Amino acid sequence: MERSTSLDYAKKLDEQDVLRMYRDEFYVKPDVIYMDGNSLGLLSKRAERSVLKLLDSWKRYGIDGWTQGEHPWFYFAETLSEMSAPLVGALKDEIIITGSTTANLHQLVASFYRPDGMRTKIVADELNFPSDLYAISSQLALHGFDAEEHMKLVKSHDGFTLLEEDIITAMTDDVALIVLPSVLYRSGQVLDIGKLTEAAHERNVLIGFDLCHSIGSVPHELDKWNVDFAFWCNYKHVNGGPGATGGIYINRKHFGEKPGLAGWFGSDKEKQFDLSTQMIPAANAGAYQIGTPHILSSAPLYGSLEMFAEVGIDAIREKSLKLTDYMMMLIDVELGEYSFVIANPRESEKRGGHIFLVHDEAARICKALKEHQVIPDFRSPNGIRLAPVALYNSFEDVWKTVQILKMIMEENLYKKYENKRDVIA
Repeated sequence: MERSTSLDYAKKLDEQDVLRMYRDEFYVKPDVIYMDGNSLGLLSKRAERSVLKLLDSWKRYGIDGWTQGEHPWFYFAETLSEMSAPLVGALKDEIIITGSTTANLHQLVASFYRPDGMRTKIVADELNFPSDLYAISSQLALHGFDAEEHMKLVKSHDGFTLLEEDIITAMTDDVALIVLPSVLYRSGQVLDIGKLTEAAHERNVLIGFDLCHSIGSVPHELDKWNVDFAFWCNYKHVNGGPGATGGIYINRKHFGEKPGLAGWFGSDKEKQFDLSTQMIPAANAGAYQIGTPHILSSAPLYGSLEMFAEVGIDAIREKSLKLTDYMMMLIDVELGEYSFVIANPRESEKRGGHIFLVHDEAARICKALKEHQVIPDFRSPNGIRLAPVALYNSFEDVWKTVQILKMIMEENLYKKYENKRDVIA
């Protein structure tokens, strides 16, 4: 045990890491340990280059950039969709890179929520990211329904995780739609998408998933699982930059159905510039676009997704699990006397790409970590998220993070801070 908790052991693990060269692809500050990649991934040199290329096409071609240059803008969303397909286990025409997470969820609920008779309710969960619940509530209101009555929130037994059995129990005859996270944003719990989708379809209910905290970290097989729809952001593990364009997945069995919110970029691309007053939707996921693509917000994705194509999501998942396993072991050994609780699942198949520590002094501990050049993520009221990302974090990063955290606790360095979050936590 002494050997496995040593710095030399961490360095040995880094020497054996087949992905270690990708760290050099990112702008990693030598004096900072970045553990917040599950909130915003670091900038890669390839993403920077792809932004500069798209800027150059604007400079060089003006409006003709829509059809000319290395990456014509008119087809850029489809290019990125094809590159994203291996991350979600889908065909390229089932994906469209468009919009933002909440805007895309509005589109999907508007499209797939079809209240009929007693089937008026939407199943969600109380641990989901609040923006999803806000969107669902407002969509219910548009149909004249009160969210208090018509949004069924699955409860957690421990405040951190959900039981799939509880979710399935909530799939009653009054449910019209189910929207769930693939990975819980606080605890990092991975839900069994295949099991939940099968249960929903046995009850003739459509089901979709928010992949924001899993895409780029956890493999998906959306087609194999027969998921109806999914949506995600690309600025966390996919490293697409702040406000990066999001993504939508539509199972091809739903192709040809009209999107709930129509807009001109959802048109058949061959017909779009006919500018007819009668829309002819695209015959694939592209139909769920609304407005003109955000080219400069999509540009970093090209460079980032190139790396995912080279590495493969399975190799990323393998290293991610090794990093979080190693971090949990160090926390158990080094921090056992400081009242930290590891609230994320310990089982590999149930754990996403981050560790979730609970402590009564979490807010001030996070401030102390930042003072000592470790970038964590605080989640109110008492959670610390630490995300060692496979493409740019090392085992030595993990070792140093735990040692700095131990020093902060030993020397009570956190006590000079107020135990409340900053404006942005």
